[in-house]
Amino acid sequence: MNKAYFAGGCFWGMEELFRKLPGVTDTEVGYTGGENENPTYENHPGHAEALEITYDPDKTSYHDLLDFFFRIHDPTTLNQQGNDMGTSYRSAIFYSSDDEKKEAEEFIKIVNKSGRWNSPVVTTLEPFTKFYIAEGYHQDYLQKDPRGYTCHYVRGDSYLN
Repeated sequence: MNKAYFAGGCFWGMEELFRKLPGVTDTEVGYTGGENENPTYENHPGHAEALEITYDPDKTSYHDLLDFFFRIHDPTTLNQQGNDMGTSYRSAIFYSSDDEKKEAEEFIKIVNKSGRWNSPVVTTLEPFTKFYIAEGYHQDYLQKDPRGYTCHYVRGDSYLN
């Protein structure tokens, strides 16, 4: 199994959509990319609300996950998704290898060339360091409360078509 780390606004909506993808075997919401050890919802300076995706590379690819990531949030809004504002809600890819970084760079070019957005992608590429699992009440939040807040939805067809 492989892991991927993405941030694109509130982690609840991202988790709910990614969990349904073929090849995704597990999702965890949490914090990464910040300044403190053991962040919490109340204290996570510099961290993004992020998603850890465990996936079977025989059933899906990092490339396919990138495609989906760019379809479920607006990668052109700086530090904001929906009503959520601040660096916690930035669009970011936390890469674990040079290959992942290169693939993400290439995918950003695809998204920018697509003309789907009126502004260029502002998604940051940040080296993955450590993922901190969020508090239990955040895990599987939209499974527990299907009417809970989310600003994530599938926006258009695959960039790969």
